[in-house]
Amino acid sequence: MPRQEDASLAHWIEVYLEHLQARKLAANSLRAYRLDLTAVAGELAELTGRGTAELPVDELTTSVLRSAFARHAAARSASSVTRTWSTWNGFFGFLVVEGVVGGNPMQVIPKPRTAPATPKPLQGEDTPERLLRTVSAGVRRARNPWPERDLAVLATLLCTGVRSAELLDLKVGSLAGRAGDRRLHVRGKGGKNRSIPIEDALDSVIQNYLETRRARFGERLPGSDPLFVDHREEPLRRGGLQYLVRQSLRAAGMSDRVQRGAMVHALRHTFATRLAEDGASAAEIAKLLGHASINSSQTYIDVTAREQRLSVRANRTHRVLGELSSPEC
Repeated sequence: MPRQEDASLAHWIEVYLEHLQARKLAANSLRAYRLDLTAVAGELAELTGRGTAELPVDELTTSVLRSAFARHAAARSASSVTRTWSTWNGFFGFLVVEGVVGGNPMQVIPKPRTAPATPKPLQGEDTPERLLRTVSAGVRRARNPWPERDLAVLATLLCTGVRSAELLDLKVGSLAGRAGDRRLHVRGKGGKNRSIPIEDALDSVIQNYLETRRARFGERLPGSDPLFVDHREEPLRRGGLQYLVRQSLRAAGMSDRVQRGAMVHALRHTFATRLAEDGASAAEIAKLLGHASINSSQTYIDVTAREQRLSVRANRTHRVLGELSSPEC
């Protein structure tokens, strides 16, 4: 028989997180898993009157889990609750495999129905190009201007479609290959790696940034160093990246071209949307973006096709044809 503390919810949450860490997940992903697990665990502790270190995981009934999720969902969005549900579903799946519980109770715990996510690229046909030109010209106001770094960050987001967490995880050594055949090695969600081709123009922008970085800090750049850093040569972080993108759009006078709920991710969506517009298949988009499901990539193609039809329908010539084909004519 396992000791009481070894059977507790708190214990198995830590074991599960260690299991996830062994899969080499990104730090932000691990943090999100922990938040989802501890948030509902706190509700379970309140409902049962027992701390998570004293609450045996095999005593969590569907009834108490349903109540905990209802309380958790009260002040959160449907997408947030769905993500938490998925985390706990994975947690109980792990416990079943480990022989800790006999079945997965999450299958009878309701979760919100969420509408399929709609891509939110930057609005305006010339927005990406105007943004890059503005940043390259050093228009963005900053205490310690570094337009070469800003341009490299934005260009990498727009030309590779990497997620913000993936960009922040890049190392100097993530750039591999010779000039003219450069690739960017990215560690994506779930520890899955992918390789993205780097065209000469983007390679030149990144190399120029690295030269200015050497000039600023006077050091060699080991492959293990973060690729993108702040003005103190500390690794660029999520808040700094969000600020850089927001201020760059503001400097370009294009803050209104970012749809609600998107910021850094809008650049990824722009990359994917342009791939779809240029005829890339769902499989090609999925490979470049690191999508686990091809359905996610198909969304960009579907949206592009719909936008094209709306544009065609807006042509005034069609209204004339409608009048001419009317039975009254």
